[in-house]
Amino acid sequence: MALEEIREARKKKISQILQSGEVYPSRTSRSHKINEILDNFDSFAYSGKEVTLVGRLLLFREHGGLTFGKIRDSTGEIQIALRRDSLGDQYSRALEWLDLGDILEFSGKLFLTKKGERTLEVKIFKMLAKTLRPLPEKWHGLHDVEERERKRYLDLLMNPDARQYAFKRSEIVANLRKKLESEEFLEVETPILQPLPGGARARPFTTHHNALDVDFYLRVSPELYLKRLLVAGFEKIFEIGRNFRNEGMDHDHNPEFTMLELYWAYQDYLGLMKFVEDFLRDFLPGPWETVTFTEILKKVAGKDYRELDPDELDQVFKKEVRPKIIKPTYVIDYPESVMPLAKLKKDNIELTESFQLIVKGSEIVKGFSELNDPLVQRKQMEEQEKAFRSGNEESSRMDEDFIEALEYGMPPAAGLGLGIDRLVMLLTGAPSLKEIILFPTLRPKK
Repeated sequence: MALEEIREARKKKISQILQSGEVYPSRTSRSHKINEILDNFDSFAYSGKEVTLVGRLLLFREHGGLTFGKIRDSTGEIQIALRRDSLGDQYSRALEWLDLGDILEFSGKLFLTKKGERTLEVKIFKMLAKTLRPLPEKWHGLHDVEERERKRYLDLLMNPDARQYAFKRSEIVANLRKKLESEEFLEVETPILQPLPGGARARPFTTHHNALDVDFYLRVSPELYLKRLLVAGFEKIFEIGRNFRNEGMDHDHNPEFTMLELYWAYQDYLGLMKFVEDFLRDFLPGPWETVTFTEILKKVAGKDYRELDPDELDQVFKKEVRPKIIKPTYVIDYPESVMPLAKLKKDNIELTESFQLIVKGSEIVKGFSELNDPLVQRKQMEEQEKAFRSGNEESSRMDEDFIEALEYGMPPAAGLGLGIDRLVMLLTGAPSLKEIILFPTLRPKK
């Protein structure tokens, strides 16, 4: 049957249901979630008490006066059973009105079938939301990945792997927050709309505020605002939020992504590295290694950082070196040219007090001892502004307001950015970021 014929047939069912009840009611009488029933099934069944469950109908098959089905809520699935001899007219209505995908309320008592299947014997049912479109039959094996991404609601509904990625992501973020709060870090929020893009080398997205008649940028990083909070006297702060970078997309890049940024006053990059290893030990067990940037660049790519300009250096490291790093590895002491917001090393001012944690070829964490000298920071920003005006759209901008804040004094501090999407991808074994971002960026259909 064609889709339009299915929709028309289901519209007729809606008209029939409306003659005796609601099709899209506001309220439900659910007494328990499905996992509560499954976890304590024997107790509920023995009591003989009636329970009311809700969920989406996933299976519905008649066997001569007895129909078995399966419903799912956000916590699990359970079998339902409808008997003609106990339901009477309601049994015929169920067969006539219900379709797979409908969202329903079922009330009845619990029992075990002869095969040991935990089951709800339905005494009464109620429509909560009638579907007009049929659910896909073989979504889990769908080879058109783009179709899954465009209709992510169906992917999450039909594909258990997609649901697990979503649940695991939420669990990981909750655990990160819990760990940081236990270490007395304060969660804060900073602007997403910024008058100047800064805090990272990236091309920004531009938008316009009509009332002010001013262009704003979607933030590429919250870094410069978080540092303003260090000036304000906050010592241990973090933010988990969206960043936006107008750049290419691949298996570990999406134009909007989630970062955890953390700043710790009176700490340096070595202390922060130790904290990160302790912080992520539960997520990334096993031996961690440490190597300097100059050592690994020479060993893997056979190049000296002094012989490359900043953009070329960055590309060589990303394309030739980083993919070869598999085990959790700290790469430390990056050149000043690729870490313009980091403090310079005392014993070699061409290098910075900086680190990246790289695992399986992906950058998971970037951190450094923060630059807090306003005179040096001004010089760095002037160089970045000059590069921007020469055509480099990824260069940071000159931010006079931030320099003014630094002139009031920012304590020595260490800071980091942790890519939430990449960490979840790594921990779940997902093949790309698009699998663990609920709604990834896609080219609109024409």
